[in-house]
Amino acid sequence: MIRVFIGFDPVETVSFHVLSHSIQSRASKPVSITPLMLSQLDGVMTRERHELQSTDFSFSRFLVPYLCDYQGWALFMDCDMLVLDDMAKLWELRDDNFAVQVVKHDHVPEEETKFLGQPQSKYEKKNWSSVMLFNNAKCKALTPDFVNTGTGLELHRFQWLGDDDLIGEIPHRWNHLVGYDKTVPVGEVSNLHYTIGGPYFDEYKDTDYAAEWFAERDAMQRCDQKA
Repeated sequence: MIRVFIGFDPVETVSFHVLSHSIQSRASKPVSITPLMLSQLDGVMTRERHELQSTDFSFSRFLVPYLCDYQGWALFMDCDMLVLDDMAKLWELRDDNFAVQVVKHDHVPEEETKFLGQPQSKYEKKNWSSVMLFNNAKCKALTPDFVNTGTGLELHRFQWLGDDDLIGEIPHRWNHLVGYDKTVPVGEVSNLHYTIGGPYFDEYKDTDYAAEWFAERDAMQRCDQKA
């Protein structure tokens, strides 16, 4: 079973469902998908929302190993994504030599704000934590207490590992930053990340790869009735 956890924010509810559909419709193996909803993490996720926190799941993503009882593997994804490939291909890249595997972007955004006027934070390893393959047994430092009290930089820069050699790499095609990365044919991308703003927001409805997102939404809503 491929275990996937997707960040959930009520502001982007439709993005969660379209992403889920894009995963399931292309997967060649069973996939379980869990939304990281704060309403379901009452008593576990207790930290106060920070002014620089742009989504509900900025920190709850780091609870994934705990929610898996620190066993097996799991994948975390931001909700503002669209998968165009078989998730089993990414799952096959798991490497027990690492505690976590990510796309190692060298991303320094120039803008000060992103969708809905949210602040655009700048830090080392920016966007590495937006897609993470967790080797849960090696992530026991991510206790609920640490996730609730650690700083944003400690968490998102993977300082909780104590050793960057424990961070493995997955191909860039699994976290293509729309609007930042060079536009390439759809066949060369496995996962689109609308990190500036998804096409479900009016001001980004004409962003790169918007047509792919709207096509996925329409496919998700399809209901064929036989006469």
